[in-house]
Amino acid sequence: MRGATTPAIRRLPLVRSLDRALGRSPGLPLAATLLGLLAGPALAQDAGKDPGKEPAAPPAKTDAASAPQTYESTITNSKGETIGKIMIRDGANSLVMRLAIQAGGLPPGWHGIHFHAVGDCSDTEKFEKSKAHVNHDQSKHGLLNPDGPDEGDLPNVYANADGSVNAEVSSETPLTGEGGLRDGDGSALIIHANEDDHTSQPIGGAGSRIACAVIK
Repeated sequence: MRGATTPAIRRLPLVRSLDRALGRSPGLPLAATLLGLLAGPALAQDAGKDPGKEPAAPPAKTDAASAPQTYESTITNSKGETIGKIMIRDGANSLVMRLAIQAGGLPPGWHGIHFHAVGDCSDTEKFEKSKAHVNHDQSKHGLLNPDGPDEGDLPNVYANADGSVNAEVSSETPLTGEGGLRDGDGSALIIHANEDDHTSQPIGGAGSRIACAVIK
């Protein structure tokens, strides 16, 4: 009896076509060839990487756009003398203003202060060129008025026995932007002779204007 022989493997036409297209030896399994082709691009990509180098971190975000706007101005009395200064920082929802007045700058006691509509302190005798309060929506005067306050209203400040003041107040009236103090004609901080009762019209009994600072 003749020994058994292994039957020849018949290659289908489709497989032969793949052999020619892939440049594969007929004896090499098709799966191995496909695996090599798929792995090639990935290996080439990995070869271009530095294994000891970490990926670059994204650039850090800065808060420059949200930084408060600032403004400083001198305070002048009715004799035209500089008695101190104001320092304003404008935030997203309110501004903060510091007043620093030297000894002898004001009579001792409480004083009403308000933002007025025009940045002009040139008429030092009465400071009337600063016009009335900043008040775009025509609200009533007074922080304690149920129909107020207007945009120029501020808390009182206290002058020490030597006439000096170091105070900080806040306001929702913006320094810049729509309705801001630094609009086309600017604004002014007016310091009055008396305290503001925050209720009565038109200025809470605050009396005459004795000091002024331009905000422009």
